[in-house]
Amino acid sequence: MKLNNIKLAAIALLVSFSAVNCSNDDDNRPTGPTGTNGTTEPNFTGVYAQEDQMGRPAINTVFVSMGDKDTFNVTVPSNQGVAFQTKFQTKLEALNPAHADPMYTNALGFNAEQFTGALATDVLTVSLVGTTTFFDGTNVLTGRTLADDVISTELLLIFGGPMGTDNPGLTDDNVDGNDKSFLASFPYLATPH
Repeated sequence: MKLNNIKLAAIALLVSFSAVNCSNDDDNRPTGPTGTNGTTEPNFTGVYAQEDQMGRPAINTVFVSMGDKDTFNVTVPSNQGVAFQTKFQTKLEALNPAHADPMYTNALGFNAEQFTGALATDVLTVSLVGTTTFFDGTNVLTGRTLADDVISTELLLIFGGPMGTDNPGLTDDNVDGNDKSFLASFPYLATPH
């Protein structure tokens, strides 16, 4: 019974992090004069500031506290590990207390410090040779395809333990694919409804 309550609390926490970070601020985008084809073209003059950073989906959403969002979003990735690893580890251990044991590892073989060190540098690494995937059990963080189940992978790495079998109710978002097939050629995205 206690394990079910922990599972429900963890799921509620992940959902609340996702909901809190949704906004509709695209109405304030800069626009320029009307172009020759009658459309409004972007105006690239002036000073721009980075407002959001999400190299890896959901990492910013789940691991960065609300008070740190603005700072994280403008921190250069090479400085993020030093600035945020400890905070990420605290959050990871709160989500899955098993990570507090330094011998406990996830499916990557990372303990909490190693895993959060990798997460805190929020960039999507890409391999220029070999398989491109977020995680397929063998290849790890070598890029991302549209069909990669990123959220289930992240849940598995947070809750699944060394074999990916710990906490089975928390290691899969149960969304097994896009609701429409992706295209085989550019732009690759599924056609709109």
